[in-house]
Amino acid sequence: MTWIPYALGAAIALAAADVCVKLAAGKLSNSLGLLLYGGCTFLTGLSWVLIDKARGLEIYAQTPGILAALGVGISFSAVTIGLYITFGAGAPVSIASPFVRLGGLLIASFIGLALLQEPLSWRYVLGMVLAMSGVYLIITR
Repeated sequence: MTWIPYALGAAIALAAADVCVKLAAGKLSNSLGLLLYGGCTFLTGLSWVLIDKARGLEIYAQTPGILAALGVGISFSAVTIGLYITFGAGAPVSIASPFVRLGGLLIASFIGLALLQEPLSWRYVLGMVLAMSGVYLIITR
């Protein structure tokens, strides 16, 4: 389970992103917010590729990987647009962010089961029931 610290770091970064979008919403146009997000993402990705290249690591790509990576970019851009609109409409971060994140977790989990044939266990089912209950309790508080 050496992936847990990385996942925790990603969760912290995701939470920081939500708070930053909430703070920015209404203070700049949504399109400019997305452009700034995309610019940071581009520069980070470019830097990583250049560092890998300088370290002598092979830079490679297969068509399925390229298509999936483009899907990531499109999806995160849609998330960013959705969050700017959501927070711009006045949604509190304490409700909207967990709703979006838990909703995404549930959808991704169901896709993992249905399309990727990932295993199902009673603990998984219990976790999903608790997550769905959490979504319900958060949006109806």
